[in-house]
Amino acid sequence: MTDFPGKGKVAVLRTSPETIFDDIERLMKLAGFEAALPKGLRTGLKINISWQTWYPACSTAPWQLEGVIRTLQNAGYTKLMGVHNDTVVVNTADGERNNKQKFVTDKLGVPCVYTFDPAVKWVEYKPKTPFRVLHDIYPEGLFIPEPLIGSNMVHLPTVKTHVFTTITGAMKNAFGGLLGRKRHWTHSVIHETLVDLLQIQQDIHPGLFAVMDGTFSGDGPGPRAMRWHETDILLASADQVAIDAMSAKIQGFDPMSLPFIRMAHEAGLGIGDPGQIQIVGAEEVALENWGYKQEDTFASRGQKMIYHGWLHAFEKPLLRSPLVPWSYFASNFYHNVYWYPFVGRRRVEAALQTKWGQMFKNYGDGQVVLPGMEPKTVVTAGVGIAALLAGLAGLALYLGRKKRK
Repeated sequence: MTDFPGKGKVAVLRTSPETIFDDIERLMKLAGFEAALPKGLRTGLKINISWQTWYPACSTAPWQLEGVIRTLQNAGYTKLMGVHNDTVVVNTADGERNNKQKFVTDKLGVPCVYTFDPAVKWVEYKPKTPFRVLHDIYPEGLFIPEPLIGSNMVHLPTVKTHVFTTITGAMKNAFGGLLGRKRHWTHSVIHETLVDLLQIQQDIHPGLFAVMDGTFSGDGPGPRAMRWHETDILLASADQVAIDAMSAKIQGFDPMSLPFIRMAHEAGLGIGDPGQIQIVGAEEVALENWGYKQEDTFASRGQKMIYHGWLHAFEKPLLRSPLVPWSYFASNFYHNVYWYPFVGRRRVEAALQTKWGQMFKNYGDGQVVLPGMEPKTVVTAGVGIAALLAGLAGLALYLGRKKRK
């Protein structure tokens, strides 16, 4: 059983734009960040970008990032580094600009490591305890970014739902940082993967911590096509399982019914049972139930058919072969060509009228990128349609050959 300072303790506070930075510092102190994060070591800030476009509760908020950096710097942590990964559906450079994260790291003098940069070395990780699934997903060996080994890590997730894991938080925030571009191979066993990743983190990081932003939160088909809410809370913990469990409970889900939380709890990697979690700060928030719902998008329903439904037999040719670009197109087309211009943009415009929306707008140059049906997007869609048609033709050919055999 793994033991560490702060296991089973979660700090929760209510906050406002006027008090946000003081509240983050108080929050982190309540959760015992200095006991959890050894000083004198590199300390990574795992910044979340779930979309290159700003959408409330979707990605690490600039005030969340700024408050954590200020608190760490004030406490004498001098070797800070932002940590960014790439994905096949999100442009990291656009994302850190549009979400105003780059403005914060530049302003506060924090360099960033981009794990997809060719200069970053990836090294093979050999588990001390057998994996649940990653040894099967990556039989050639699991490789992770070398700069993360031996560094503290602070995760910066938000309070939101997720189409594959019901909620997403601190544990899933490691998904992009530790796994390369083939990480979508793990989606059919995503819960087991998150537990494997937490096992890796507790081995390679001297200290782990998480600060979760719930100033905006999201329910529905997260992490992008959500309904946003102003909820005005913050959570922090050295226990990645416990903070995810409390986020889930507050949103209205039974934490122990979520496989990744239950398995991590049973493995002793953290505390997932709310009855065993110590709440400090605004204890009454932990009693709330927001009644959030986990829902699917058109794109995620299709993916689930492949991972768990009638298309499961074709998972490898569809998602692990040259046909795979069709899936990237489906996600990009749905979110960037249809959903955002016709649904999300109106929601963002409404969010910008709120107190947190105004705070977001006032960061940096005071502008907010609100993409529409830009020519580049339409061209991308055209290319994607061509790729989709080619993929379907390839699938038909594959099925025809299989039937003849």
